[in-house]
Amino acid sequence: MTEINFCSIGSARGGDVAWAILRPGGDFRRRGTDGDNMNPQQTVAFIGLGQMGRPMSGHLARAGHRIRAFDASPETLSAVAAETGGTACASAAEAAQGADLLITMLPDGRIVRQVLLDAGAAAALARGATVIDMSSSDPVGTRTLGETLAAQGLRLIDAPVSGGVARAKTAQLSIMAGGDAKTIEQARPLLETMGNRIFLTGPLGSGHAMKALNNYVSAAGLAAVCEALIVGRAFGLEPAAMTEVLNASSGKNNTSEVKVKQFMLSGAFNSGFSAGLMVKDVAIAAQLADAMGVKAPFAHDCVAVWQEMVAGLGAGADHTEFFRFSEAGRR
Repeated sequence: MTEINFCSIGSARGGDVAWAILRPGGDFRRRGTDGDNMNPQQTVAFIGLGQMGRPMSGHLARAGHRIRAFDASPETLSAVAAETGGTACASAAEAAQGADLLITMLPDGRIVRQVLLDAGAAAALARGATVIDMSSSDPVGTRTLGETLAAQGLRLIDAPVSGGVARAKTAQLSIMAGGDAKTIEQARPLLETMGNRIFLTGPLGSGHAMKALNNYVSAAGLAAVCEALIVGRAFGLEPAAMTEVLNASSGKNNTSEVKVKQFMLSGAFNSGFSAGLMVKDVAIAAQLADAMGVKAPFAHDCVAVWQEMVAGLGAGADHTEFFRFSEAGRR
């Protein structure tokens, strides 16, 4: 049985950071400050400055790290450079030059590989540098990428995040870190700058596997809540009252707690996470099941339902618009 053990340690922001190790038997190994951690101030190449990457890079800058940034949007790149006092670079390869560490926060693993391998970012890094992929990528592809980078003398950690834009802004993300334990330990101070719960999930690719499986559970739960609210309303129940009952009962989940009233019943539909990204993550979970030889029929059904929503509302629709999609399907 695997247990999650927590240790509360001081963070650069003066709060506490939960440092968890997912290990069989629950044996906890304290992570000390033995001098092996990365230097307090690093030169960080940050690739991908979207709704998540922008605040994350800002936290690193405020912690004293030197930011070399690149993004496909020139306007965003200029704004982030001004906010962080960092360097706006013309390419990912330029951002990687002179960097101690490179972070990617991109839509998927395919783009991560393009940036690192095709666009020359990995080749521009010095041997021994660390790459941290904080995107939601395919875990099988992550392992392959790790082998490619290792042949170039580079180290790879997969460290996807959960918590959304709101927690990215407050540096309260949950971070799922996979890879060599010593390399993760060395990168821990940087991770703590962006998140307050750091989970060591296992070998390379395990962080991305955990993220995909987490989002599958989230997507399934969201669909169930939406359907329940619509069925209940048809029977005469008030959705707001139903949400209160769910949150006081066994049906409580992330959607009922922080999405229904805030983004769905309010009509805001602006959580900051798109339906297209949700479909991608759920598909990764289903593909992972296939690759492991595990039958997961509900995962594939979940992919199909979310693909139907994207076909109807577009990949750019906020994922909370699943409620609107469900309503339309039942009129």
